[in-house]
Amino acid sequence: MEINNIIDYLVKSADSPEKTIKESCKKNNKEAVGWVAPYAPEEIVYAANCIPVGIWGGQVELTKARIYLPAFACSIMQSIMEYETRGTYDFLKAVLIPAVCDTLKCFGQKWKGTCKAIPFVFPQNREAKSAEAFLESEYKYIKEKLEEILGITITEKALEDSIVLYNDYRSEMRRFVEIASNRTDIITPLIRHKIIKASYFMDKKDYLEYIKELNKRLRLMPANRSKNKRIVVTGIMLEPDGVIEYFEKYGMDIVGDDLAHESRQFRTDAPFSGRSLNSLAKRWTSHSACSLAFDPYKERIQYLVDLVNHHNADGLVIALMKFCDPEEYDVPIIMDRMKKENIPLQVIEIDQQAKSFEQINTRLQSFAENI
Repeated sequence: MEINNIIDYLVKSADSPEKTIKESCKKNNKEAVGWVAPYAPEEIVYAANCIPVGIWGGQVELTKARIYLPAFACSIMQSIMEYETRGTYDFLKAVLIPAVCDTLKCFGQKWKGTCKAIPFVFPQNREAKSAEAFLESEYKYIKEKLEEILGITITEKALEDSIVLYNDYRSEMRRFVEIASNRTDIITPLIRHKIIKASYFMDKKDYLEYIKELNKRLRLMPANRSKNKRIVVTGIMLEPDGVIEYFEKYGMDIVGDDLAHESRQFRTDAPFSGRSLNSLAKRWTSHSACSLAFDPYKERIQYLVDLVNHHNADGLVIALMKFCDPEEYDVPIIMDRMKKENIPLQVIEIDQQAKSFEQINTRLQSFAENI
C-alpha cells in the first residue's frame, strides 16, 4: 500500500468515528466497549473480544449536559455528557469511567445512556505498596463486570495476548512520533494528530498493521524537515481541528507532544509480572510526568525540558483545557522553568464548545513571529 493511501485511510477513519467503529466491529465480528478519557485498561476490553473505543467528546452545542454537570466542568466532560444524553453512545455494550478528577468521580452516577457504566478508581498515591494491589482489584472488578454484561469468560491467555499486542502497539507509536518529527514535509500537524486519533476507533490489530507499514515506508524516505518552526505541545488534547490549522497557517510543525490524547497514551508499557491484571496495574504505578497521575516531584517539568531539547524545538505551547484543574496547577511551574531555560512558551485555552478561535489565532501568530 502506498504511503499516501495509508495516510488517507487513517485520516478518514479519524474523521468518521462512528462509521469506523461499526465497520471495524463488523469486519472483526466484535462488540464495542467505550472508555471515557483520559486512561483505561484497554487490554481487558480487548481480551473480552471487544473493540475499545476512546471517548474524548467533540464540538457539540450543549443543550442537556448542563442539567447534569456544573458550568465549570471541563469541556471534554461537558461534550461527552451531551453526546451521552443524545444517545450517541447507545450502540456500545458498556463504558469504562475512570475517576481521575473531581468531575469524573461523579460521572458514573450521572450516566444516563443505555450502555452499562463501569466506574473505577485509579489510586493517586502510586508509591504506596497498597496502590498496586488496590488497582489490581479494580481491574478484577472491571473484568468481572464485562464478563457479566457480555456473557463471556475472559481467560488469562486472552489477557496475556492482549498485553503483548498493546505493548507492540505502544512501541510502534513511539517509533512513529519519532520518525514523524523528521518527516514534517509529509506528516503535518493535522495529519499527525489524525493518524494518532484513528487508533481510538479501530481494532488495535488492524491499526497496528497500518502503523507498521507507515513507519516502514517513512523510514525508507530521507529525513526531510520543512523550514517551519519546530514546536512541542503539552496538555490534555489539541482539538478542534481549527486550532491545529493555525499551527500550519503560521509555519509551525508539531514535532513532539505531551498530550493525554496522544503520546501519553503510549509512553508506558505494561511490564510482565506473571499475572496479567497485576501487569496492567504496574503500568499505572510506573506512569509518570502526567498531571492526571499525582506527581509530587513534578517530573513532568523536566520531561518537557528534555522533550524540547531532544527535538531541537523552537518553543513549547501549553494547550490548557478550560476548567481542567490538574493541568492548571502545573502551568505556573512550567512557565517559571521555561523562563529559566530560555525556552519560548505560549499558552492557549482549549474549549470544545468554542465557536471562534480568534484569541488562539492571535496568540499563535504572535508566538510564531517572535520565536
